[in-house]
Amino acid sequence: MIGQVREIRVELGSRSYLVRVGRGILPAIGALTRELCPAPTAAVITDSNVGPLYAGPVVASLERAGYRVRLVTVPAGDASKSLAQAAILYDEMAAGRIERGSPLIALGGGMVGDLTGFVAATWLRGVPFIQCPTTVEADVDASVGGKTGVNHPAGKNMVGAFYQPRLVLMDVGTLDTLEDRDFRAGLAESVKHGAIRDAEFFAWQERNADRILAREPEVVAELLARNVQIKAQVVSCDEREAGLRAILNFGHTIGHAVESLLRYEWRHGECVAVGMVAAARLAARRCLMAPSDLERLVSLLRRLGLPTKVPEHLDVARIMDLTRLDKKVSAGKVRFVLVTGLGRTTIVDDVTPEEIRAATDGT
Repeated sequence: MIGQVREIRVELGSRSYLVRVGRGILPAIGALTRELCPAPTAAVITDSNVGPLYAGPVVASLERAGYRVRLVTVPAGDASKSLAQAAILYDEMAAGRIERGSPLIALGGGMVGDLTGFVAATWLRGVPFIQCPTTVEADVDASVGGKTGVNHPAGKNMVGAFYQPRLVLMDVGTLDTLEDRDFRAGLAESVKHGAIRDAEFFAWQERNADRILAREPEVVAELLARNVQIKAQVVSCDEREAGLRAILNFGHTIGHAVESLLRYEWRHGECVAVGMVAAARLAARRCLMAPSDLERLVSLLRRLGLPTKVPEHLDVARIMDLTRLDKKVSAGKVRFVLVTGLGRTTIVDDVTPEEIRAATDGT
């Protein structure tokens, strides 16, 4: 059954697009895509977990709209977010006769969206790209904003491009099949958005934590829509991370290092959660963040079932080494996003190894 559909527009001039949030809206993908991309062919890229659940209705909808559809399924897991997998997809695009006006539809979580977006940005120097996210993490963060890319041995998302989708279609019903761990992991990015940009939204999550975890449909739809509104506002002001958009990296500097050292055994959101706490502890040590705000951040993450401490077996020296390879390094200096109060941030580039060690040790 289709419920209320919320629409948020990402304002980027000629590259503006709509994000549609609702339940039961995935079967509309064919008609909506046809309005934006009048081409004879289309490709759907999904993974081995999502494909059996949702690829059938998506392909059928596109075929009803007149497309010849190439369905490509990649192995689930972050290992598929690679140049090697992108090369396989290029072969599939050639076999499927995907031409310059043909849309690529990403059906899956953040990995599928990032990989598909990167292939769309580089196949024939750019073909249309549509996001159909199916995880909380992809809904609240990865599917909006145009960051695409693949991983490299030097670090996460090291090879990529800014490439905006033509449409983002979020069917809340696809979250019903998520395992609890995956659902909870995606909530880290939602907590992040409240912490960096919207203190009232942070408080809303505190008040509604139990209802969010219970996956009450209207509460989850409201959660997604409010996240998209925050992300859209930031991206509209700074599409290519020249200034304001950098605040979205809160928790990611240490989080990405932890993710790499754990060989992606933890979910992305779990790593971001411990990265946020480490950055918040660093801010509190500098007297930039009130201890009460730090406690609220830690408390909310714990209520949502997310980790708040870097695993003790990880080598802090390796964490520090990996932060120096992060994409956010400028002029050899590691930039950290610090919360100075819920809803407010600053960016610093003078963090010492001693401070990183203390923050990751939780001292």
